[in-house]
Amino acid sequence: MSYVISSVYSSICTCSWLFPIIGHMGIATSSGIIRDFAGPYYVSEDNMAFGNPTKYLRLDKVGVAGSTREMWDRGVHEASEEYKGRMHNLCCDNCHSHVAYALNTMQYDGSTSWNMVTLCFMLLLHGRYVSFCGALKTWLPFTILIVIILAVVLALKL
Repeated sequence: MSYVISSVYSSICTCSWLFPIIGHMGIATSSGIIRDFAGPYYVSEDNMAFGNPTKYLRLDKVGVAGSTREMWDRGVHEASEEYKGRMHNLCCDNCHSHVAYALNTMQYDGSTSWNMVTLCFMLLLHGRYVSFCGALKTWLPFTILIVIILAVVLALKL
């Protein structure tokens, strides 16, 4: 599947099992190459840190100042170069921040206020699963965990 001009998401084992809306995020170039801030001083290219995307959000190059593929790719490139020089921090300077930096650089939708929270909710509300298996990979561990917790709670009350 091609993720041309998209934001992509993949589940993070254990973390996403507890909170399925929290996961790993990357951004794809106009040719579909995914860039993701995968760890300290490292931005991967077409090899996401936690596996293939399970969810994506197709964005629109028309939202970019200048509305060209080159402007989109420049924003992704600038963000990637910047994040190659940064320490990864799970809470505040992470893969979501890398995507936000790219969108801010290209002034996507006329905004320079993109951040990890807005991106998280944008992907949650408007994103699409790559397949049924992508949805299962995202939600099944959480669902199993909830069922186990409910079963234990009900068993202890009886």
